[in-house]
Amino acid sequence: MDWAEFTDLGAHLTDERVERRLAAVLAADVAGYSRLMGADEEGTLARLKTARKALVDPAIASHRGRIVKTTGDGMLVEFASAVDAARCAAEVQRGMVTQNADVPIDVRIEFRIGIHVGDIIIDDNDIFGDGVNIAARLEGIAEPSGVCISDDAQRQIRGKVDIAFEDMGLQTLKNIAEPMRAWRMELNGNPSSVASTKASSETAQLLALPDKPSIAVLPFQNMSGDPEQDYFADGIVEDIITGLSKFKSLFVIARNSSFTYKAKAVDIKQVGRELGVRYVLEGSVRRAGGRVRITAQLIEAAQNKHLWAEKLDGDLSDIFALQDTLTMKIVSSVSNRLEQAEIDKARSKPTTLLDAYDLYLKGVALVRYDRRFDEAYDVFAKAFALDPSYAAAYAMAAQCLLFLQNSRGALPPDTHAEAIRLARMAAQLAQEDAGAMARAAHVLANLGKQYDLAKELVDRAVVLNPNLGFAWQIRGWVSIMRGEGQCALESFTTVLRLDPIDPARAGAWAGLACAHNVLGDFEAGYEWATRALEAETAMHTLAYFVINAVPSGRMQEARAAVRKMLELRPAVKLSDARQVCHTRDKDWSDRMMDSFREAGLSE
Repeated sequence: MDWAEFTDLGAHLTDERVERRLAAVLAADVAGYSRLMGADEEGTLARLKTARKALVDPAIASHRGRIVKTTGDGMLVEFASAVDAARCAAEVQRGMVTQNADVPIDVRIEFRIGIHVGDIIIDDNDIFGDGVNIAARLEGIAEPSGVCISDDAQRQIRGKVDIAFEDMGLQTLKNIAEPMRAWRMELNGNPSSVASTKASSETAQLLALPDKPSIAVLPFQNMSGDPEQDYFADGIVEDIITGLSKFKSLFVIARNSSFTYKAKAVDIKQVGRELGVRYVLEGSVRRAGGRVRITAQLIEAAQNKHLWAEKLDGDLSDIFALQDTLTMKIVSSVSNRLEQAEIDKARSKPTTLLDAYDLYLKGVALVRYDRRFDEAYDVFAKAFALDPSYAAAYAMAAQCLLFLQNSRGALPPDTHAEAIRLARMAAQLAQEDAGAMARAAHVLANLGKQYDLAKELVDRAVVLNPNLGFAWQIRGWVSIMRGEGQCALESFTTVLRLDPIDPARAGAWAGLACAHNVLGDFEAGYEWATRALEAETAMHTLAYFVINAVPSGRMQEARAAVRKMLELRPAVKLSDARQVCHTRDKDWSDRMMDSFREAGLSE
């Protein structure tokens, strides 16, 4: 039960009638209650009623708690003391373990409990406010049969109860403005052992979440019924770990640690704590006849929340090629989903808690979703001001200026020079960062006309990380600028193979339109340009449509596209089109300009 939903009622209380006090609030609910009720409604209600009558209610009473309200699966309790609340929670959870000893796992009643000490508002024997909100959110991140308490509560009971606690670090709680430090009650630990407490504290410090997104890839389960096929499942996992390790923006647990969980039933939350990671990837491999199916799912460990899942099928006629293809698809999808999850976290984080990485993610969101390139540039500049060695921030800042030119026209000379300076700085600092290297190449080719350096950088980027889709995309555009149609075709085809359902795949479609145009295949170019234009009506997609529509004999459609270009930018001229369709191949450039003239674009 989400008790925090009820606290909005407190906003309607008048100032005259508000009564406040400091209290310890305990929020509890039954883990998996909907599933239990769906499987056996009467049995679940009977077991819950027995648990409350025999254990829960007596424990609350003996520790001087007041049951404020209950629902079918939840309970809100007020205590005058955090010590009483903690002792009550420990008694209930230990008692439930005993009661559940002989009960099948799938029908057990298991409580999750959250405790916080804070200010509450009392009205007609009900309670509201942050004290209730936070207790409810802590209950939400507690394990079944577990207790999660706030840092405020832990300070109140430190040294006063015979219970050990594990530091969970800062936790982002739903609808709570700032991350809060939380503690997990160690109900099976040895609280009297100073050495044990010290070791636990040291481990918690060692395994604090890294600054960048962290992931462990667990051994995939072999569902084929043939132990001889373990090698295939293990090979997939090892390749995924290697592939993810190429993303310098990720912290990836090494193979030896991940494989300690092989053939074991695992608790994802526990894995996250033991390995110090935010995300866990798990999966299975089922092989039958000449076919194989791989199922993979990405989970946020702290809340056991599924973020992404996919089933991939393949033909075993060439098992090694299949392994490479499946690995590539999983790595690309997982890396994209991880980046999205981190961006979502950064967008909701208060500005007072921003560091260089958070600023970088906020800038990426401004570019990707809002196309507010001016604001994004300022955010990236703040990021590399905080961290002068942040290659990715320099590269994104440079790209923002390039995007401004593409959307508004030529940059002022000083801004143009600044974009090139930033790109060179990114290239110098990137070293093993394939993403920063590729973005620097994009700017240096577009604005700096440094085609050979750009080619060298982007080729190195795709070697460093062959699963990085946007690096292949930039390689395609650099190849277009160099007039290398076949290389561009291969690059954009790889982009679509890496992430065939990417919402931003229109960029690859536009690239294929250009690549086919370079190669003189105007029919294919027209087909890809049409797909790109249907997905995104912009100056560049309209331009790529025109250069393919004219030579393929579709003059009416080409002229309509030019009219649309003039609607988007009334002052657009042939020189602007030459900038959008930028290349050092003079013959191809002249051919494109002839198409624009025929379609009605003025000099």
